[in-house]
Amino acid sequence: MRRPVVVIPCCTDMVSGMVADAVVRKYSLAVAEGSECQPLLLPVGKDLVDIGSVLDVAAGILLTGAISNVHPENYGDEEPLLPDAIDRDRDAVTLPLIRAAIECKVPMFAICRGFQELNVALGGTLHQAVHTVEGYGDHREPNVTDFNVMFAARHPIKLSGELKKWLGQDEVIVNSLHGQGVKDLAKPLVAEAFAEDGLVEAARVAAGNPFSLGVQWHPEWQIHSNPVSLALFRRFGDAARGMIAKGQAA
Repeated sequence: MRRPVVVIPCCTDMVSGMVADAVVRKYSLAVAEGSECQPLLLPVGKDLVDIGSVLDVAAGILLTGAISNVHPENYGDEEPLLPDAIDRDRDAVTLPLIRAAIECKVPMFAICRGFQELNVALGGTLHQAVHTVEGYGDHREPNVTDFNVMFAARHPIKLSGELKKWLGQDEVIVNSLHGQGVKDLAKPLVAEAFAEDGLVEAARVAAGNPFSLGVQWHPEWQIHSNPVSLALFRRFGDAARGMIAKGQAA
């Protein structure tokens, strides 16, 4: 059977002084090798994407992490704390894409910023700087250049619900590279993992979707050496293959 197409929305970047669409390759590799699906990069920008056309070919959607943040105008009236860390072009694509994909029950795996987008798209809100909120720890990455240190396991999370059943564990250790985090969880989402300080670390769309999961950590990092990460990407791939089998994706 041919490989299902997993659409990965890009981030806005600059290449040689020109605006570019980019995805860090570890995400594409995780889809290709972990999920055994075909990654397909989606450019971003309000006038570049026809969501119906995207969903015609998408058997799955992966929402990546990024150095940018969701603009707070999408969930309230706050000004961005880091105005230079905003990607309006990505917001313009991912937020409506998420809502349409959930309506069509297209499998979705949302990572870090992607998890925050999932929450915002469905009506939730975010802490712009978790480490400044009383009662929460600092979830940002260490200030190092060694990626093995940066993406190393940092803290435990407690699992519940379907995620606990999928992984067969009550607790796992995850990495942590985010400044923002879930404040109010969107009503269509069910929290399925919490950090020790109570921050939501994972949530799932409960309404009949074969795989619609958001996680705040980075399972795409070195998935072959992490059984938990590999299990999640495998399940995501299986859900995408299910779309092909049902004839719901081209």
